[in-house]
Amino acid sequence: MSLEKAEALVIRQADFSETSRVITLFSKEFGKSSALAKGAKRLKGPFDAGIDLLSRCRVVFIRKSSGSLDLLTEARLVSRFAPSGTNINSLYGGYYVADLLNGLTEEYDPAPEIYDLATDTLTKLMATDQHSLTSVVEFELGILRLSGLLGSLTECTVCGSPVTQSGQPLSKKFAPWISQGGLLCADCRRPEFSGRSISAGSVAALRQLSSDDSQLSGRLRLTKQQIVECHHFAVSTITSILGRRPSTLRYLDGI
Repeated sequence: MSLEKAEALVIRQADFSETSRVITLFSKEFGKSSALAKGAKRLKGPFDAGIDLLSRCRVVFIRKSSGSLDLLTEARLVSRFAPSGTNINSLYGGYYVADLLNGLTEEYDPAPEIYDLATDTLTKLMATDQHSLTSVVEFELGILRLSGLLGSLTECTVCGSPVTQSGQPLSKKFAPWISQGGLLCADCRRPEFSGRSISAGSVAALRQLSSDDSQLSGRLRLTKQQIVECHHFAVSTITSILGRRPSTLRYLDGI
């Protein structure tokens, strides 16, 4: 056993006993981990607001052997995720971020870039002038790219024809081929890929949104159709990886 310190986001809570909870953390130093917070359910517990869902906190915990819960001994609040009272979509977007962090990362696999992406996304979601779904899509694509789970967005997986080329209309449609990690052009598309299509323009937007150039993505001005198409593509990929749709997706239908 060893005593560890970290800066972390609280991404999940579960009751353990009448007075205690199991807290799932995502930290820059250790990645995802679960710890028992004894006394967390008491009115005057030892952690105060430090372990509220989506809180950013500095934690101290005793790391146990493999297969055992860590023991959380201290949690000091750094910042709280608090969208404005009228911005309910941003609140749901935050829940979705926590859901993806829990589902798409592994225990004790440090991913500082994903941690920074998550905290930046939560900050954007708290800004009342920020389009909630744009921030959500940026996070979806960012976590897929940083996890090595985002397929090729440059050419058709079967024939190799580029998604965009000189003189080609941006409205040209492609079909996501999630299981093979790529796209199918109209000529290579088969009846089994009769679901949602994505235009070449939206594929170009996907490449920019998923790039590691934050200034580039920040300058993008996407149409509503492009935002929706990029979201559907990301959701299809995430659903294929998890084997299910993320449970918090139902709250995003109205965004």
